[in-house]
Amino acid sequence: MKILLTGKTGQVGYELERTLQGLGEIVALDRQQMDLANLDQVRDVIRSVKPQLIINPAAYTAVDLAESAPDLAMRINADAPGVMAAEAKKLGAAMIHYSTDYVFDGDKAESYTEEDVPHPQSVYGRSKLAGEQAIQAAGIPHLILRTSWIYGLRGKNFLLTVQRLAQERDELRIVADQFGAPTWSRTLAEVTAHAICQLQGGGTQANVDHAAWSAHSGLYHVTAQGRTSWHGFTQAIIAHSSGLKQPKVTPIATQDYPLPAKRPQNSVLSSQRFMQAFCRLPEWEAALKLCVD
Repeated sequence: MKILLTGKTGQVGYELERTLQGLGEIVALDRQQMDLANLDQVRDVIRSVKPQLIINPAAYTAVDLAESAPDLAMRINADAPGVMAAEAKKLGAAMIHYSTDYVFDGDKAESYTEEDVPHPQSVYGRSKLAGEQAIQAAGIPHLILRTSWIYGLRGKNFLLTVQRLAQERDELRIVADQFGAPTWSRTLAEVTAHAICQLQGGGTQANVDHAAWSAHSGLYHVTAQGRTSWHGFTQAIIAHSSGLKQPKVTPIATQDYPLPAKRPQNSVLSSQRFMQAFCRLPEWEAALKLCVD
């Protein structure tokens, strides 16, 4: 099976290129080779590669900058996935796409399920929801995987920021009234590979198993298990990262750290549907410890 992977230098794309080895011929592209802001290039690349499966972790992820660049965010996060899905339909291909907890407003007290109605509060969230809808409308075999609080050992993310700031400052003031599940980019890549392997009968089939994909097509929440705040996440990062200084970690309220884009207060997603269909997901702190080790 030929697999087209976008965003190979991103946090998730980097891990996917390595985790997917053995499941097919991986054609992994970076932004220079396939720029999602250039829809004509997206079409041309897919028509040239002719993949059986498109995996799209690439996105416009600058949440606050998106507030002042809504057209660009919408083109990359909504229009480009729509083009991918349309081309996949012509090829008889399947698609895996990653979305976000930011499609919700965060007002729910319990974990969000796939049945909850999205209500994004930011340009980024609206653009990602539009991308989901474009793929669903195309009528192709697909998995849309909503995740949250992604971190890893490369790129820009909360883990690396905290590790840097812990060495530079005596005190870190961290928001303590937003809750979610920190999810390691490698975890997301590994469970994606598990799902593909399962849908492809162990990875032995050369083409997409349309019956299996169609039976499992849809929207899934995929995050580490458990919940914490950004403050709790910070404390765990410092506790598990060897050699770091031990700054004071002071809890603050969201209103004390204003940002252009509104964040959901509750970003906890229930991953029960994915775990019942495919595989279990680890507790967030166990995965964090593995990552920093």
